[in-house]
Amino acid sequence: ILVRNDSLVTEFLLAGLTDRPELQQPLFFLFLMIYIVTMVGNLGLIILIGLNSHLHTPMYYFLFNLSFIDLCYSSVFTPKMLMNFVSKDNIISYVGCMTQLFFFLFFVISECYMLTSMAYDRYVAICNPLLYKVTMSHQVCSLLTVAAYMMGFARASAHTGCMLRLTFCNVNIINHYLCDILPLLQLSCTSTYVNEVVVLIVVGINITVPSFTILISYVFILTSILHIKSAQGRSKAFSTCSSHVIALCLFFGSAAFMYLKYSSPGSMEQGKISSVFYTNVGPMLNPLIYSLRNKDVKIALRKALIRIWKRNIRF
Repeated sequence: ILVRNDSLVTEFLLAGLTDRPELQQPLFFLFLMIYIVTMVGNLGLIILIGLNSHLHTPMYYFLFNLSFIDLCYSSVFTPKMLMNFVSKDNIISYVGCMTQLFFFLFFVISECYMLTSMAYDRYVAICNPLLYKVTMSHQVCSLLTVAAYMMGFARASAHTGCMLRLTFCNVNIINHYLCDILPLLQLSCTSTYVNEVVVLIVVGINITVPSFTILISYVFILTSILHIKSAQGRSKAFSTCSSHVIALCLFFGSAAFMYLKYSSPGSMEQGKISSVFYTNVGPMLNPLIYSLRNKDVKIALRKALIRIWKRNIRF
């Protein structure tokens, strides 16, 4: 990522989640626990899927990539966020800010399309089970995964490229806990019209297309579930789908609230709170929602723990 030489600001100050001193320490421990759970959950899921051959199926292939994205995604901004809770000088350099912006957007947009791929996979598995192995072949899964990362790279590059063309003059306090698009646009002393158009178009596509695709997939899935004769089977399927839908609504809903609204100073304060859900809470909940409620993952985890326990007894 190249930096404009004529930018007058060489570093930014992150305002953080709140400016109330009495809340800094409690929030530090709260988000530290969230980060630890996120790291342990996603890294554990990656290792578990990687080491168990019976989990090498399309569903777990996408889940592996989702966990990888969440792992990297959280690490882009959370360490800096935690430091800001206990530090008086919440400084980030211009280069560091633009780098954080790029990787934050890259992973969050990639997650949008990875969740879409996962919804499509479940649609094929439930609605067309006889064609599942053919439809969700290794080549198709690889193509969908590469496409998700390419979408993330292309659109993160578009946003970051537009941001690099702006000039930042005297005001350098970012009203957020990370370098995000809307708080940065408020600091520019040059026209942000092009950036705002790009935000509306790109973010609109990134939210509406995946969410609409996921919605259609789950409509077909729920329709198929209603045709299940067994009441126990319907209840189990509804339970699984409802948890997935809650996770998706949390992610896309909070992201839409942050980006697809007028970015006034007052709305930015509300946006900071809503962004916590898709930046911190979502990556923490995904391993719990998509894996620990899954019978195959529970069996694999139990076997892994028994194997570790037996190995420790020998020594």
